[in-house]
Amino acid sequence: MLHKIILFFAFSFLVKTGYCQQIISLYEKNIPNSKQVLDIEEWVSNKEVDTIVNNVSVPTLTVFLPSRQLSNGTAVIICPGGGYHTLLIKREGSKVAKAFNKAGITAFVLKYRLPSDRTMVDKSIGSIQDAQQAIKLVRERALEWNINPDRIGIMGFSAGGHLAAMAGTHFDYNFIKNNKATSLRPDFMLLIYPVISFTDSIGHIGSRENLLGTSPTESQIKYFSNELQVTQKTPPAFLTHATGDIVVSSKNSLYFYQALHKTGVPAELHLYEKGEHGFLTAPPFEEWFGRCIYWMKANGWIF
Repeated sequence: MLHKIILFFAFSFLVKTGYCQQIISLYEKNIPNSKQVLDIEEWVSNKEVDTIVNNVSVPTLTVFLPSRQLSNGTAVIICPGGGYHTLLIKREGSKVAKAFNKAGITAFVLKYRLPSDRTMVDKSIGSIQDAQQAIKLVRERALEWNINPDRIGIMGFSAGGHLAAMAGTHFDYNFIKNNKATSLRPDFMLLIYPVISFTDSIGHIGSRENLLGTSPTESQIKYFSNELQVTQKTPPAFLTHATGDIVVSSKNSLYFYQALHKTGVPAELHLYEKGEHGFLTAPPFEEWFGRCIYWMKANGWIF
């Protein structure tokens, strides 16, 4: 009896403080586009980015709930980066989720499948399948988590930004089963030093090769270059990048912003003179994240 009382108070504390976490499977039954192989997922400590996850073949969502007093009904699905070969699961995942909780926002960290011929029938679509499934799952279970189903955004860092932008530009095509015809369109996008393009001129070739292989066709390159896929239905976007980024050119953010602006899609872009890929030394987290929250408030995603 004492054990149950302790668990009850521990759970109550987690809910009140906004650090209640639940890890859920992304798919109820079979994972689409997957081969029956051994799960060799590996979590590795890393001094620079806390923790990285390799060989992801079983996707999950980790739910971060804000306190009931702060909860405002907005949700963000977070896609960590890692060049489509690993996931920076804490620095670009749980750390950001907890910051969203402090602003009353429910956050979900998506541990998406990493492209692999060993684990997938078609490695080019596994990650976008998981992103669409995450949007579908959160929207269909919005009431359970006290979420407004019309205020569900997606956030991505680096290659995770490419995935988030894919979700925002390719939602008209169902990469997954969607029997309820649930909207797979994110309501807004938050793209942090994102890979946007797979073109030779500005694209991140490492991410492209991991997703599409070393010899992609011209049609594949065009299809997966998000700046070329913007329409009037593309959701609003917040973008931020450092001009000193030598890993992923800031032109990725600039060209995507220009495509959004030309099409009439609301967008905001912040380019920092100081800083590098990953914002490891600049700008400070509070700086760029504060601008992100301000944009969400200014555009009615946070009430």
